[in-house]
Amino acid sequence: MSTTSNELLSNYPRHIAVIMDGNGRWAQKRFMPRAVGHRAGVKSVRAAVEYCANNKVDVLSLFAFSSENWRRPEAEVKLLMALFMSSLQREINRLDDKNVCLRFIGDRTAFSDKLQQKMSEAEEQTKDNKALTLVIAVNYGGRWDLCQAAQQVFNKIASGVLEKQQITEQLINEHLSTAGLPEPDLFIRTGGEQRVSNFMLWQLAYTEMYFTFTLWPDFDQSSLEEAVKSFKGRQRRFGHTSEQVLNQAVTL
Repeated sequence: MSTTSNELLSNYPRHIAVIMDGNGRWAQKRFMPRAVGHRAGVKSVRAAVEYCANNKVDVLSLFAFSSENWRRPEAEVKLLMALFMSSLQREINRLDDKNVCLRFIGDRTAFSDKLQQKMSEAEEQTKDNKALTLVIAVNYGGRWDLCQAAQQVFNKIASGVLEKQQITEQLINEHLSTAGLPEPDLFIRTGGEQRVSNFMLWQLAYTEMYFTFTLWPDFDQSSLEEAVKSFKGRQRRFGHTSEQVLNQAVTL
């Protein structure tokens, strides 16, 4: 991984990645069905998108539905799929008006044809927007991402397009579902758990981690500002020493 002086000295995250955890527990604490928590979480998504667009964050990635989430109760999975569809239909014009580019990552083949079509239409409608790239990870897993990248590379080697000696970190990056995007600078997980849960395993190699007990529906713009403030207070070295980073600052 090559690291520029700007990356070493950056005081603001270009790419924020979030595991939005705690919707169900938020509802249960209020003696409500888990579905209520999932719906409440949509408001926090809007707040995060608005914050990032207004503060010149380039990319916001949200882990909406993991490949492991299919193990949840069937009724909850159906509700999540219905909420996903209704949110797409309701939010796409709002995102387009705010100049937000929408991009989905993950294995779409498990979704209904109608939902897949809606996802493609949303991407097409917003593809030229520049204020923010909003990445929604659905039926996504970091291991899946690495496997599908390896399959693409293997197929190119088998067909003679590539030779195995050409395999580099950059080549793998170019075949991940996040190709063309900067790696996350700041990873946030709400809800109190402190693990990455198979999210962007390759991409998070040098990402700053921020964990909070705040449940996702309660995670508002001030909460996001606190996470960014924590990020700003850290020194990112990427294998360099503190002295090297400070020397870069003096040189610039």
